[in-house]
Amino acid sequence: MHQHQKAVTVWLFCCCAMVVVMMLIGAATRLTESGLSMVEWRPLVGWVPPLSEVEWSRIFDLYRQTSEYRLQHAGMELGSFQKIFWWEYAHRLWGRLIGIVFAVPFLWFLFRGALTRALLPHLAGLFLLGGLQGLIGWWMVQSGFVNRADVSQYRLVVHLALAVGILGYLLWLAEGRIMDPENPVQRAEKIPVWIMFIVIVLTMISGGFVAGLNGGLIYNTWPLMDGGFLPDAYGNLHPWWRNLFENVATVQFNHRLVAYGTFASVLWFFWTARRKDSDDRIQKIATAGLVVGCIQLLLGIATLLLVVPVSLAVLHQLGAITLFCLSVTALRLLYGTEARLNGQGASQP
Repeated sequence: MHQHQKAVTVWLFCCCAMVVVMMLIGAATRLTESGLSMVEWRPLVGWVPPLSEVEWSRIFDLYRQTSEYRLQHAGMELGSFQKIFWWEYAHRLWGRLIGIVFAVPFLWFLFRGALTRALLPHLAGLFLLGGLQGLIGWWMVQSGFVNRADVSQYRLVVHLALAVGILGYLLWLAEGRIMDPENPVQRAEKIPVWIMFIVIVLTMISGGFVAGLNGGLIYNTWPLMDGGFLPDAYGNLHPWWRNLFENVATVQFNHRLVAYGTFASVLWFFWTARRKDSDDRIQKIATAGLVVGCIQLLLGIATLLLVVPVSLAVLHQLGAITLFCLSVTALRLLYGTEARLNGQGASQP
């Protein structure tokens, strides 16, 4: 079994990287308004793109029957349709590739006896989550075919949240395999790490609502919104809770607030980690977090002021993912080594 352990670890990290790429492709797909270009869901034969003019015409005709085409892209020509089609095609194709890269090595490692009993249920759970993510993706796309030009922001956020969860789960398992049980974390504060993790996740989720409502296309000023700190349209919807998810002004304002909270939590973590008795690895993560946090704040402001250029917005998504991964790594260092010190190392995945 031991001869395959390095390969298992590399495989898990490769899956992490593929999920990150998937999230970035998904961001570009949303930003280019390409998500509804593939009307059909064909999980088995959907690998093959249109290869003839007849097939392109058939697929384009299906798209012209959608509400997005009628409400937003009426008169679109085939060449323009092909541009948005390829983004959605790449998104779905990459999802299928992730499934293969996960399933085939999993079966091979299982056959070779390279997977521990502790790891097996986690991998089985990840496989089920991956399949569920595909179903949720189609459930999300279907919401855009009913008298609207975009998918439901609620379903978009569910799709994003599950992607974040899968990435965190994979990273937790992979990093647990490279920790040195003989060199545990000696000193670190848990509360700042947990606060940072929670606020980063909340910021990513709130960003999903901004994207789902095209909220970055208005109030393109900073630091004020609509000439003031609080926009006039904040809280206009009734009942009040709808503003949190359906009012563009409220959603963007709240995203700004939690983004500031993310930066503040990163600063707090950095400050607590600079103590002389803090573990060197925690200090390095805190320093990396502060650097990424500064870049992420600047990217967010620039993306807003420039009215959401695709390249900057995707980089902003990458910054959020990087901060999330750093927070998971910090938690894994704190809790993974503790479990090993308590004599539970053999059962750790």
